[in-house]
Amino acid sequence: MTLRKYMDKALEWVLVFLMGILVIDVLWQVISRYLMNAPSSFTDELAGFLLIWVGLLGAAYVAGKREHLAIDLLIQRSSPARKFKLEVAISIIVILFALTVMVVGGSWLVYTRFYLSVKSAALGLPLGVVYLVLPLSGLLIAYFDIDNLYNMVKENRKN
Repeated sequence: MTLRKYMDKALEWVLVFLMGILVIDVLWQVISRYLMNAPSSFTDELAGFLLIWVGLLGAAYVAGKREHLAIDLLIQRSSPARKFKLEVAISIIVILFALTVMVVGGSWLVYTRFYLSVKSAALGLPLGVVYLVLPLSGLLIAYFDIDNLYNMVKENRKN
């Protein structure tokens, strides 16, 4: 199994696990609030944190599968040569964004949250842990897009 397939499979399982915990958390929130009239204090915050993780890791997953939301009208109407150039340019822009904004900016956010010892209100969880998903997802998106770019160039040379 290649590194790419291993990473895809691992990311799938992490997302399934996080979604499962999110469903259980929200279910417990509803049960404790409406059936027991004693709302749980941590479930709302945990759901928000899990949603951040699922959203960003899910974005990395679909970016790797090239199934992300895109307006591809220009690409559809382009010749094969121009389509290739557009896809390469888009991949380069995505890689630069992932590395600068998500990895560098996200790492700075994580560092400052740990340095300042910022903790969440209900769970007492260091917010640096919550924001770790930002540089992690950025690295995954960059890796997947570099791999996709490599495969596009390799495929283009065959034609």
